[in-house]
Amino acid sequence: MRKVLIKGDIVDDNTAMFYDYFGMTCTSPKKVSAILDEEVAEGDDDIVVDIASNGGDVFVASEIYSMLKNNKSNVKVNVTGLAASAASVIAMAGDTVSIAPTAQIMIHKAWTRVDGNADDLNHEAGVLSGIDESIASAYELKTGMKQSDLLQMMSNETWLTAQDAVDKGFADEIMFVNEEDEPVMNSMEDIPSKSAINKLMNLILKADKQQNKETSQFENPSLKDKKLAILMERRK
Repeated sequence: MRKVLIKGDIVDDNTAMFYDYFGMTCTSPKKVSAILDEEVAEGDDDIVVDIASNGGDVFVASEIYSMLKNNKSNVKVNVTGLAASAASVIAMAGDTVSIAPTAQIMIHKAWTRVDGNADDLNHEAGVLSGIDESIASAYELKTGMKQSDLLQMMSNETWLTAQDAVDKGFADEIMFVNEEDEPVMNSMEDIPSKSAINKLMNLILKADKQQNKETSQFENPSLKDKKLAILMERRK
C-alpha cells in the first residue's frame, strides 16, 4: 500500500523547494509522483490518500487529480481534516472517499490577483469562469449533480459537513461509524432499514414453515425455505 499525504499548501514543484527550505509543509506534483512510482508487492498496490489541506494552486491540484485518476490501482481518499478549495478537487479522484465525522469539504469559485485595464480584467473574468467549470466537472463526475447546481454552490462558498458531503455525493462514507448502527447511504433512493428487512424475512420464513408443516410434515424443507433459513442465520 502506498500512502499519499495531501497536507499544507498545494504548490508547484519550484515553489515546493522554497517551502522545503524553510521547513514548511506543502504538497507538490513531484512529491505525489514519487510515491505513486514506488515499487510495491504484488497484490498490495492500493493507494491511500489522506487529505488535510486548505488548498492552493488549482492547476497543480488538477495535475495531482489526473495522476490519481490515471493510476490503475484502487485509490481510497480519507478526508481527515479540511479539504478546501483545490484540495477538494484532489479528493474527487478517489474510487472511494471517506470523511471523518469532524472533517469538512469546502468548495468555492477560483480567484486570482490581476492588474491592468478594463480589457485585461474582462479577459481574466472569462478565464476564471472557464476554470470554475473545469473544477465543477470534477465534482460533477463524482457526485452526479448538475454542473449549474455545483457552480452555484461554489459561488456561495459552500462548507460541507461529513453528513452533507455524503448526502450530496462528495463522499461515500463517514469514518468510524459503528457497524451496528444504520448505515450512512449515498443514494438517490430510500433504502429499507436493516430492522425492517429482518422483520419481513422473519415473517416470510415463519409463514413458509407453517405452510410446509400443514402440507406434509414428512416432506423435506423446500428450497426457498432453506435459502431463507441460511439468509437469516447470516443476519444474526
